[in-house]
Amino acid sequence: MDRLIMPHNSDDKDFSSETQTQVFAYKERLNSWIVARLFPDMQRVTVARFRSRSDADGHVQSLRQLMPEANFVVVFDCPRQKVAI
Repeated sequence: MDRLIMPHNSDDKDFSSETQTQVFAYKERLNSWIVARLFPDMQRVTVARFRSRSDADGHVQSLRQLMPEANFVVVFDCPRQKVAI
């Protein structure tokens, strides 16, 4: 069976770097709930991003079962608005 190639399903290689940056920024705004791993030296690492708080909480529960010694938190990433001067 032949594979149907749709323009919106093509590889990201066709996009310019500016377009890729815009797409990434848009996806970040959609996924505002962050699961972060906390480290003792006041550092944090973003583990995953989710659209809903309940999805993020569920992921944290799974991570805590897999890595009980690690500390994870769910944080809402409030988008910053650009101000033109």
